[in-house]
Amino acid sequence: MSSLLETAHPLDSARDVLRRTFGHADFRGLQAGVIGELMAGRSALAVLPTGGGKSLCYQIPAMLRPGLGLVVSPLIALMSDQVAGLQQAGVAAERLDSNTAPDERQSIWRRIDEGSLDLLYLSPEGLMQPSMLNRLGQLKLSIVAVDEAHCVSQWGHDFRPEYRMLGRLAEVFPHVPRLAVTATADARTRDDIRAELRLDGAAEFVDSFARPELALNAERKRGKGHERVIELVTERPGRAGVVYAGSRDSTEKLAEKLITAGVPALAYHAGLDKAVRARRLEEFLEADAAVMVATIAFGMGVDKPDVRFVIHADPPAAIEAYWQEIGRAGRDGQPAEGITLYGSADLAWAIRRIDTREAPEEVKAVQIRKVRQFYAMLEGVTCRAAAVRRYFGEEGVARCGVCDVCLSPPQGIDASQAAQKALSAAHRLGGRFGRGRLVDHLLGKTKDVSATESALSTWGIGKELSPAVWRDLIDQLLFEGLLKEDPNDGRPLIGLGDADAVRAVYRGERRVSVRKAPEKHDAIRPARGVGKKRREIVVAMEDQALFEALRAWRREEAGRQHVPPYVIFGDATLAEIARDKPASDRALLAINGIGEEKRARYGEDIRAIVKSMG
Repeated sequence: MSSLLETAHPLDSARDVLRRTFGHADFRGLQAGVIGELMAGRSALAVLPTGGGKSLCYQIPAMLRPGLGLVVSPLIALMSDQVAGLQQAGVAAERLDSNTAPDERQSIWRRIDEGSLDLLYLSPEGLMQPSMLNRLGQLKLSIVAVDEAHCVSQWGHDFRPEYRMLGRLAEVFPHVPRLAVTATADARTRDDIRAELRLDGAAEFVDSFARPELALNAERKRGKGHERVIELVTERPGRAGVVYAGSRDSTEKLAEKLITAGVPALAYHAGLDKAVRARRLEEFLEADAAVMVATIAFGMGVDKPDVRFVIHADPPAAIEAYWQEIGRAGRDGQPAEGITLYGSADLAWAIRRIDTREAPEEVKAVQIRKVRQFYAMLEGVTCRAAAVRRYFGEEGVARCGVCDVCLSPPQGIDASQAAQKALSAAHRLGGRFGRGRLVDHLLGKTKDVSATESALSTWGIGKELSPAVWRDLIDQLLFEGLLKEDPNDGRPLIGLGDADAVRAVYRGERRVSVRKAPEKHDAIRPARGVGKKRREIVVAMEDQALFEALRAWRREEAGRQHVPPYVIFGDATLAEIARDKPASDRALLAINGIGEEKRARYGEDIRAIVKSMG
């Protein structure tokens, strides 16, 4: 396919591949910019939202540029899913992992040597084996993509030491453009990714973290919260969902309770036999409505687009982990929910776990701060989606209008006067210190304080509050964008945030509140139509029978091929077919999500179903 480059502008060629192979009319968001960098032979770092088409950013350049494209991925399930989807679209893609049979491995290498393979997926451990590097070093490579690149960072929520090895790729393949891509990385994590993967000077693309299709809710637990989970799930019958629990025992018990309540539930955790995990994952991916109760062992390999809710029976330990796990709902762009149950015991447990880890004290301090920031968001009185987006560095963020805080604003305690003191202190300290020093300044407890600092009007003006209250308030101010944190190479500094918003607090035009705990939980109703940018799939009454017939055909075809149904077609594509009733190849290719390979493979069946239901 690389011959296309000889006759067209690289981005025109990329759009042609997007249309003919993947069935999409044009790029979304920052895709074109990222692809343009790789097509020009330059490396890049891209932080794009879940469901934002990250994989296309490296798949299309690998198909167009001469040579073999390498993709580094952390999980076999994730590699398997992506390769299956590519093969359905007619792309020459394979994976090499511990499950690859010897004869299959031999066949893959034969195709690589022949130059007939566009993409090869590998784990970081598999790629960095000397024998693998030596063999790949004899080939022409088009690109090297590091997926889930946040795993490289010790500041990230999912640090994997084996990802640190990937920095060597800059030496091993010095003339090959490299792409680091992830859905969750704050400024400090992005700095670490750059440093570890040696991407200095590479262009950085950071898209909005907005997920308008997601309705976020959080509520304090009562006890373990299991009964509340049962209530929430049974109120959402016929929907695919994920319930995250903090321990293996909890996943088993919750799954049993859900099954007793009539829910098709499955338990998934690392303690299960490998074959059992694989079978349960396949069952979940192939089902139209099933609930997976899992530990975080059920993670990045989940690419099921029609998950309608994610419930945290036990909360994660950072906003990055929260956003990635919640982000497994609504990947098809349709209304979905993220519901988190939390309590003070969860916070204490998360901090204890960090304290017992073997890690530098500086890293532990950062992880503990991330935990506290996450709980400050859960306890906060500001829009949840806006708080997350500000955490990742977005400015000028508006309220989502669909989270529980936006729909039913909690009662807050006015902390405006204390906020003015904290903001004034941060201003007078000039953004040169971290939060610990800021708190000491407010309390008048800075060790070896200079005469200049002690003469400031903010020195010791916060003695009426405890250090813990000041830390919580600073977290709240960070979430609201009134303060901001400079990563400063791992020693973050606190400075003023949005200038207009800060002035509004100084003038008394904007209140700062901290949440007052509710006496009881209000019911969380299942989301119907969420957000303003995307609309729920709506199938007209007269097209419903055809839509269901297409879904039944897809289910049967997926079972025959042993692939998840969404790998063949998403619901949105089937709904468009049901509406437009294509009767020709040209009409089929006009449907979003149908490229030439899928038209050739499934067109006859689709037209037959359309005709039979006409």
